[in-house]
Amino acid sequence: MSDPVNLISEWFRELLLGWGLSSTLVQLISFAIGAVVVCLVAMTVVILLIWVERKIAGRIQDRLGPNRAGPFGLLQPFADVIKIMTKEMITPDGADSVPFNLAPVISVAAVLLIWAVIPFAATVVGADIHVGVLYIIAVGSFGIVAILMAGWSSNNKFALLGAARAVAQMVSYEVPMVLALLIPVLLAGSMGINGIVEAQNVWFILLAPIATLVFLITSMAEVGRAPFDLLEAESEIVAGFHTEYSGMKFGMFYVGEFLHVFTIGALIATFFLGGWRGPGAATYPILGFVYFYLKAFLGYFVITWVRLSLPRIRIDHMLAFSWKILTPLILVILMVTAILVKVLENANVWLFTLVMLTANVFIGWAAVQIMKQVEQSKPPQQTFEGRPVAMAPKPPASANS
Repeated sequence: MSDPVNLISEWFRELLLGWGLSSTLVQLISFAIGAVVVCLVAMTVVILLIWVERKIAGRIQDRLGPNRAGPFGLLQPFADVIKIMTKEMITPDGADSVPFNLAPVISVAAVLLIWAVIPFAATVVGADIHVGVLYIIAVGSFGIVAILMAGWSSNNKFALLGAARAVAQMVSYEVPMVLALLIPVLLAGSMGINGIVEAQNVWFILLAPIATLVFLITSMAEVGRAPFDLLEAESEIVAGFHTEYSGMKFGMFYVGEFLHVFTIGALIATFFLGGWRGPGAATYPILGFVYFYLKAFLGYFVITWVRLSLPRIRIDHMLAFSWKILTPLILVILMVTAILVKVLENANVWLFTLVMLTANVFIGWAAVQIMKQVEQSKPPQQTFEGRPVAMAPKPPASANS
């Protein structure tokens, strides 16, 4: 019973063939059931994560978190689901109803499509396509389209402003994120997700720690989590792109955000933490599931930790951080990685790991020194009562003027 998933799958396939169905139809039915199972597992994980994140927030912010609905507050997410499902779903006057109602569906579907190519264990892979990385980049961009559709179709200036910020933020951070994903491709020599996992005899986080950090930061910006939550700056633009949404339409955006955060953790686990690999995972695939979800939850915890610890940054600082720091840094790392992979193609694994790690540490140190020098070379900013002069109030006009 070392591989229960494939044993059940094979039993079900033989059952359908015994009923006289063609092998092609049986394969289509198997694919459909597998897709439904993956979606159900992902959505079930979201229910748990809502409770987990609230408990983590309570610990970090010195409060209790959910503790009333059920033991330890475990039934609180179910109470929230019931509340959202019973609320009225409204389409505002003047809104474009088709894209307005389609946007929440696309928001969730964009995240679920990513799970189609993630390997969960040695023998459990949804779709092992040769261009898996390109597929993830493509379907991940659907989330931007959903936000733009929501903001543009709502007939609300605040929603439109939130969607406009989405263009600036998400498209800007897509550039360093895609470049960061090219580094595991170079190290593994494959764009297939399963090929990248199988190539990690040494976790890629040791070979490319800066690429891991850049991918983490840019993914947080893409999903709009603090400190990059400019898409939904409630103190500035009400609720951003989903201001006009209510009921289950809003709930789908909410679910899509939580699922996207956990998906980022799953991608970090897959690309940089060895995926399902671990002691005994090749022999007992059930262990692969355990390793994979533990690593994915570790990534989710780090993102939640950052969200609960850092304040929101200004839009100009956020864009400058992408174009002036992350993009040049990951370009340098990409070029150095490509050169070292070619030069050290015949080296043993430990020498290769040492050289790659040393190169990353040196480039990271050099980047910090350059940023310090640039910051020190700036002229001191004049302030008035703690604010820049440009923002200081003008003195009142005299009575003789």
